Amino acid sequence: LFLGNHSQVSRVPVAIKVLDVNDNAPEFASEHEAFLCENGKTGQVIQIVSAVDKDDPKNGHYFLYSLLPEMVNNPNFTIKKNEGK
Repeated sequence: LFLGNHSQVSRVPVAIKVLDVNDNAPEFASEHEAFLCENGKTGQVIQIVSAVDKDDPKNGHYFLYSLLPEMVNNPNFTIKKNEGK
């Protein structure tokens, strides 16, 4: 619905070039099922995960992993970035 002055309306064709289409969501590189023994030690690595994205990026992919908001302040579990692996 246009309520303005029709004499001041103009139309111009515009070309839009899409540079990247994200048609594939990231997914884990493999299925993961972690197990933790009751005698696990502080600082012990429980699981290493990696993700892939089938979209072909020019500058590579960057994935950010985080705990659920309700788990952020839980001192029993942390997520650490594993650089270069």
